[in-house]
Amino acid sequence: MKRRSIHLAFASAAATLAVLAAVQATHWRQVDRLANTIARPTAGALPPSPESTMLAAMARAAAGDYDGALLAYKALIVGQPGPLQRTALFNLGNLHLREGLRRRQRSADDALPYLELAKESYRDLLRLDAGDWDARYNLERALWLAPEEARQEMEAAAPVPSERAITTMRGGKGALP
Repeated sequence: MKRRSIHLAFASAAATLAVLAAVQATHWRQVDRLANTIARPTAGALPPSPESTMLAAMARAAAGDYDGALLAYKALIVGQPGPLQRTALFNLGNLHLREGLRRRQRSADDALPYLELAKESYRDLLRLDAGDWDARYNLERALWLAPEEARQEMEAAAPVPSERAITTMRGGKGALP
């Protein structure tokens, strides 16, 4: 009887592990199919979904299509609250920052609007998730490239360290307490 119960326990454990392996194999097949679709995107390969819109926006940004990526990211920001919205805000800030850096090579004045838009996107993201350190870093980088005017005014209005003045007053024993 003892031997039979041990064999039964082993058989049930093997069956449970076989079911788990089948579930994992199905999941891996789906992930592999999605990875192949992403690697070779075609017009009708992905069903319309927020995730496919995000992939299309990322592909457009990588291809240098600023306007197409901008429209796709804006659609995701307006329509998708949650993690996808935060990712779209971060990627939109990166898109603006890259465009600002690209235009900065020609003229600093051309880059300023894009850098301001990048700062706005990063600030919007930080309002949603204050713990996003990547957004903080990129905001600091954008601030370094295009400093805020208020900060410049404050630094300009800061008092200048006073110079030592030579006095002509006679000193004596009565002058000191």
